[in-house]
Amino acid sequence: MTSDDDVCYRALTARDARFDGVFFVGVRTTGIYCRPVCTARTPRRKSCRFFASAPLAELAGFRPCLRCRPELAPGHAPVDSARTIARAAAARIESGALGDGGSLEGLATSLGLSSRQLRRSVRKELGASPVELAQTSRLLLAKRLIAETQLPMVQVALAAGFKSVRRFNTLFRSHYRLAPSSLRRSSTKAVAADCLRLVLAYRPPLEWDSLLQFLAAHAIAGVECVTSSTYHRTVGIGHHHGWLSVSPLPNRNLLAVDLATSLTPALPAILVRLRNLLDLDARPDVIAGHLGLDPLLAPSVERQPGLRVPGAFDSFELAMRAILGQQVSVRGASTLAGRFAQRFGEVIETPLPCLNRIAPTAETLSHARSATLAGLGLPTARAECLRNLARVVACREIDLEPGVDPTAIVARLVELPGIGPWTAQYIAMRALRWPDAFPDADLGLVKASRMKSAKALEKAAQRWRPWRAYAAMHLWDSLKTPSP
Repeated sequence: MTSDDDVCYRALTARDARFDGVFFVGVRTTGIYCRPVCTARTPRRKSCRFFASAPLAELAGFRPCLRCRPELAPGHAPVDSARTIARAAAARIESGALGDGGSLEGLATSLGLSSRQLRRSVRKELGASPVELAQTSRLLLAKRLIAETQLPMVQVALAAGFKSVRRFNTLFRSHYRLAPSSLRRSSTKAVAADCLRLVLAYRPPLEWDSLLQFLAAHAIAGVECVTSSTYHRTVGIGHHHGWLSVSPLPNRNLLAVDLATSLTPALPAILVRLRNLLDLDARPDVIAGHLGLDPLLAPSVERQPGLRVPGAFDSFELAMRAILGQQVSVRGASTLAGRFAQRFGEVIETPLPCLNRIAPTAETLSHARSATLAGLGLPTARAECLRNLARVVACREIDLEPGVDPTAIVARLVELPGIGPWTAQYIAMRALRWPDAFPDADLGLVKASRMKSAKALEKAAQRWRPWRAYAAMHLWDSLKTPSP
């Protein structure tokens, strides 16, 4: 029994989708190998063997599970590239890649394929065409808008991505055998005419106050702000600009999302981004169950079992802030980020005085002169580093979206001048949503762990895998709490 196998077993018990494709588990008692997200009963630890790839599991004599179908695992492990492409395409379709002017040809180009290759790969691996996947996503979003809002049916159809109301009605009736209006909840509370309200569910517990404090401390002035128990921010996705607010609903495992109606065409992407930002898909029970066994983390875990890892609403925005935060305090990084937003962010009017800028984009900063960036308070080398990162992101040489291979992206990031392991791990932790990322060189983590050095901390952190990102949050949080 190796420590790496123990790490895999912990991930298996959580059924966390972020580990899907990272490893496969063979069950000795059945002779079957599965993905870590398989819905079958979790086998005992002594019955499990772990493999880096499906071929290795089959070479060891295991046959593939018919329930979870290992051949469909995404590409964190060295499996067939067609499967990776199909899963990446499905994720982008879910985020609205084929809506609001998006085309199959454009999606295929972004993945380095022809539209014919994309259709063939998606059909082979997922059993449906890209258009059919998009159609299902639109119908599910429309169903949600009908049940949770008072939008007129015409606006529901358009917001969900349908170009024709007649087409929407026909598809809705054929798929659900119901008229769209029959799902409307008469009890849905109305909100302001220029505002739309939806809800996001999560697995309890959720330490909302701690999450909010973290976001408040790292907020970019003009782009984000926190008031009372609510998180606010501006949004710029394509040519859709607006604002949103997120707050908890009392006595329910739900967060209310109020957003400008101008953002309804971008709803698929917004909902995915919010779940990433607030880490709403985590399994706090499993994570706390493991980290709570460690004497160093146990007090924090007992106090805050639902502590989350704040993600990123916009991956480049987070990466920009990570670079600005090199060798300065959190407050200093926020000050710099606010200057960048005021200088390079697009002006926007919102109901909240604290929100007046859209976050700067990679495209904008890639065209800025290094001297201009340095003039806002950066050392010249760091300004050039930020400009280089903006360029490779804008040119799609580096993809910072969740779901990509975090190990490969971290390796690619540290190749850029000015980006070291700390910055790359921090980006992986928050932007890439990798639960085992760990910036062990962070001085705060070394202090909170009472270790003598970053190397000692790195060694000790092995027992926290595969939840080292959550361990980092507990250590940072412990710095706010006086020692007993």
